[in-house]
Amino acid sequence: MELRQAALAALQIPDPQEKVAASLDLWACHAIYSIANHDLVANGPLPGQPPRPELRSHLDVPKRSPFTREGLAALLHAVTHIEFNAINLALDAVWRFSGMPQAYYFDWLCVAAEEATHFSLLGAHLQSMGFAYGDFPAHTGLWDMTHKTRHDVTARMALVPRTLEARGLDAKPPMQAKLRRVGSPEALRAVDILDVILRDEIGHVAIGNYWYRWLCERDGLEPVAHYALLTERYEAPRLRAPFNEADRRRAGFSEEELAALTGAAAGAQASRTSATGSLPKSGRSR
Repeated sequence: MELRQAALAALQIPDPQEKVAASLDLWACHAIYSIANHDLVANGPLPGQPPRPELRSHLDVPKRSPFTREGLAALLHAVTHIEFNAINLALDAVWRFSGMPQAYYFDWLCVAAEEATHFSLLGAHLQSMGFAYGDFPAHTGLWDMTHKTRHDVTARMALVPRTLEARGLDAKPPMQAKLRRVGSPEALRAVDILDVILRDEIGHVAIGNYWYRWLCERDGLEPVAHYALLTERYEAPRLRAPFNEADRRRAGFSEEELAALTGAAAGAQASRTSATGSLPKSGRSR
């Protein structure tokens, strides 16, 4: 049995529960698989998507207050959708890129299994509230960058785990604080689930950092300068403060990288202030 082909098959499964089961099974049995050292060819559409949720631009997904039951469910649904996409991006990282060390494939298969667990935890919680994955519209931001970097493993490591997923490290503590203010049993259960997700995502971002630096060293690239180049080339989203610097350090960001991140964010904020005379409402961190 070949691991990358099996990851591709799991990626193409449209049913979320079947995708979860396939991801967990792959990780449980990963040691028995061989690993192909050549490019694979995908058959059919990528990735497998269920008929629901309806996918929209992130600008067209309505925002609701978590202080209502439906609004809380919509917020948790958005996180659930991120975790579903995160299963796909981890499986994609396994099948798509040939010629990497064995540890690379095992790392991303472990990530896929942990994301599958997160999806299951959130899905079960939504069901306990009388909702299900697919009940609200969702956006494709995380997968969009995964698709854009499909031809460049270094760009993939730079811009998906250590950019988009690292935004989750920044976003989850404020989200948890808001859920604590909601204070309902459903909101407090969500805080506990987010604790699990945040713990694991520190490790996922660390994996991205490790393989990004490994690739830069292999190819003679300076990591900080090359990251800036990649963010421009692939039009990565501009990151806004506040940053969860403690967890970013745990995930392997260097002091030089954190200084570049905070400096770039401060420069962008100053630019917006100069242009408008005051900060626009959209300049606030999520």
